[in-house]
Amino acid sequence: MDRTQKRRRAARDPIGLQNRRSRRTPALLALLLCAALLAGCAAGPAASSGAGGPGSMPGGSPAPGGPDEPPGGETGSLLCRIVDGAAEGELLLAAQRSEGDALYRLTVGDTPVLLDNQTADSGRLQDGMLLTVIYSGDVLETYPAVPEGVVAIQAITSGQDDRCGLVLQAFEDLWAEDSGLNGDIAYMGFEISEALVPESSEREGIAWRFAELHGTQPLTGSWQQLADEGYIDAENLYWENGLFFSFTPTENAAQQDDTLFFAAQKWRSGLGALFFVDCTARKDALGGWQYEAGGFAIA
Repeated sequence: MDRTQKRRRAARDPIGLQNRRSRRTPALLALLLCAALLAGCAAGPAASSGAGGPGSMPGGSPAPGGPDEPPGGETGSLLCRIVDGAAEGELLLAAQRSEGDALYRLTVGDTPVLLDNQTADSGRLQDGMLLTVIYSGDVLETYPAVPEGVVAIQAITSGQDDRCGLVLQAFEDLWAEDSGLNGDIAYMGFEISEALVPESSEREGIAWRFAELHGTQPLTGSWQQLADEGYIDAENLYWENGLFFSFTPTENAAQQDDTLFFAAQKWRSGLGALFFVDCTARKDALGGWQYEAGGFAIA
């Protein structure tokens, strides 16, 4: 595999050159009853489905649909977490569960929003929320992918966890330190520990978003992997046109649901690197995280 092929593989088509349409997903939800749900229909209880089954929304609430589903209706649903963009209504979404490491883009606009099964303003969406996107069209196979014909967004406050925002903030703080290391770069490499961010799609989303914000191409893998692939000059300890970021657990620290212990670094060369060490992050009641660095090191 030559260098160009390796870059193409790692970048996952970052500028979205692909524009093919996928096949429509099988019928999952009924548009008619979805519209009734969004309108707050009070005519009677909705048809129920088993909690947690394939026809369920986040939190086990029943999805619209049932025996009255119109013939030939085709809808799909995506269970995702908001990586970033809730404040602007331009969502970067990381698919959950069986969707693998897929990322999606979604402009909220006038799309109806349900929050904990109640009609809500889209401004109440927050980074770190879980939501289900209900759509009636195709999925554009750009990267990130784009669902078309979005009918509704159903979000829940339960399980809200903005670990993506925590990592993005740590990387931004590193970016602001010794800005001379940031010049003339085309690539950013990322190593984000699974022990700290378990969902592979969320790790992918962090790398994608941070690189996007700074106009570069994201690459994922350890420092050694990127060196083995020819991006980093391991012999001279130098990355000519890139920066490497890592977010890793503090050694021997016991991670907790609401408290994380980590180190973060920005690396350009053997004599150009920054480290936040012995960091402690704590989660608040709304799923947001704040961290303090126990120490700072520079090479």
